[in-house]
Amino acid sequence: MTIQRAKPPVSYRSDIDGLRAVAVLVVVFGHLGTRFTGGFIGVDVFFVISGYLISGMMMAEMARQEFSLAGFYERRVRRIIPALVVMVAVVSVLVYRLFVPLETVGFAKSLLATLFSVSNFLFWSESGYFDVASSLKPLLHTWSLAVEEQFYIFFPLFLMGVRRWFPSRIKTAILVATAVSLIAAAVALPHGREAAFYFSPLRGWELLAGTILSQHYLRPIRTRLGRNLASAAGLFLILIPALEYSDGTPFPGLAAIPPVLGAALVIAAGETGSSIVGRMLSWRPVVFVGLISYSLYLWHWPIIVFQNTASLFFPGVANNGRGKLLLLGVSLALGALSWRFVEEPFRKGPMRPNRSTLFWGSSVAVAGLAFAGLAMVVTHGWPGRFPPEALPVLNYTFKARTPGDRDWLCVIEAEKQFSDLKQDGCLAPPDGRPSAFVIGDSHAGVVWPGLARVYPDGQVLEAATVGCRPLLKSHIDPQSLCRRVWDFLYHDFLPRRHFDSVVIVGRWQKDEIASLGETVIYLKSLGQQVIVIGPTPEFDVPEPRLLGLVMRYGNLADIERYRSAEAREIDRSIAHLARDEWHVRYVSMFDDLCTPKCAVFAAPHVPLLFDRDHLTLEGSVMLATAIRERHQLP
Repeated sequence: MTIQRAKPPVSYRSDIDGLRAVAVLVVVFGHLGTRFTGGFIGVDVFFVISGYLISGMMMAEMARQEFSLAGFYERRVRRIIPALVVMVAVVSVLVYRLFVPLETVGFAKSLLATLFSVSNFLFWSESGYFDVASSLKPLLHTWSLAVEEQFYIFFPLFLMGVRRWFPSRIKTAILVATAVSLIAAAVALPHGREAAFYFSPLRGWELLAGTILSQHYLRPIRTRLGRNLASAAGLFLILIPALEYSDGTPFPGLAAIPPVLGAALVIAAGETGSSIVGRMLSWRPVVFVGLISYSLYLWHWPIIVFQNTASLFFPGVANNGRGKLLLLGVSLALGALSWRFVEEPFRKGPMRPNRSTLFWGSSVAVAGLAFAGLAMVVTHGWPGRFPPEALPVLNYTFKARTPGDRDWLCVIEAEKQFSDLKQDGCLAPPDGRPSAFVIGDSHAGVVWPGLARVYPDGQVLEAATVGCRPLLKSHIDPQSLCRRVWDFLYHDFLPRRHFDSVVIVGRWQKDEIASLGETVIYLKSLGQQVIVIGPTPEFDVPEPRLLGLVMRYGNLADIERYRSAEAREIDRSIAHLARDEWHVRYVSMFDDLCTPKCAVFAAPHVPLLFDRDHLTLEGSVMLATAIRERHQLP
């Protein structure tokens, strides 16, 4: 029986640090809102690098019979824990200062999940339309650390088992595991993008791609021309997705292959010699960014989050190129300081703690932070930080309706099926009363409850799709759920059913106004009387948290500084077209809710909105009452 020997671990390669710099910078640029809309692929590049370096070292030690789990996890703790603990501790202090109670509880859960390397599962479980915005999750980026740590919990055990029972099948086992993970990721993506993104077994193939490289299972690139072509192609396969992918790209799945292949080509080209790209990546400033890449990755996202969160104190910092450059500079500076004074001392030098001190010290630090996280949860987010009159308002933070709510039954969310549109209730036949049919996106979902309550003498029906405006024509995938809903309503249901009013509601965008006009004209051609309800007077940040922080730190009159100007512009544009070109009734929320100035409370201690732009139930009733008093709905 022949035992397959692992290849010796690679010596230091400056081009790999340069590749780390590319990976972290595309992530940072993507998060800063630059042209790198697909910057999230930088994480995939990190996975390949990690698999290459760590697998190479691990399998070489196993081949020499020098590998131990204790030694392996010691290296992982030295690499990961000190910088992570410092970042989490500082973030916890800022959360105490800037987050409202419900946000603090959410942070506490992410803190605990991060400390125990399961934050990917937490963020997977929280993903949804009305989930707390990512701009209020300072530990969101730790999902990738959790994926990596979960891989390194099981991968050494997998290798040890294969080496013991199937010593001549190590290569086959690794190749099969890679193929299974990739196929599973591709199959899972259409059924749940969030699961495919966060679930570590579906990302394992990316780390295993690095393992394959480290063991030289593929033919090496021997010629200078081959190295130059491979490394150039590899860099191209990283940068093009980073520039061209977006949040709408079906990812990861097969779309992750280009950046993973690109990273693999750059690494493979550098194994047998130099190349033009390799020398570029080995340039000292680029290598330095690669050296601090872990700390830079840890710090950049909390900096962006707290800039957004602290907009009450520093409005508009990151809304222009100078602001983004400032955030980049701060991120680089903190990353460099963390690398120099936290990472390096724990890894080498005279102050390097021994294994016992490292494990005990890390355990105490993690336990202390975990205790703080539990305290946040038990106290419901430390509400005593805020004046008593702010607490009822803060309880509305992201207080979205749930699918089980009666007011949400006729709203189709992304995870639902077309059959979930309850036609017997949502599209009930006429009962002799004056009828109105409310259609739209999630904004229709929050407008309908008020109309139903204020017009009890009428038949007010509803059909809405979350995140999808009710347009006759759009660029949405024809097979998507919301497109199927609107095609059914516009081409099957509404031509056969007449209402006294068809009320169209949406969070309208500038580039959709022409399509809205086409939709209105079409409905009029069916003989329907159309009423368009305009955009909500929204804020740049969630209104309940804004009100709470203003009550804690500032003057309530300051809240108008944070109202979105774009919504008002869109309202005026649609009002003009509805009156002069479409010849339909138009309901302006600005006219109904902002006379003489925009309301911020719908009732005592009840905000008008539960986030940036969705009405609370009381806000919905307030709007519907104004509509009835102004006779805007026949």
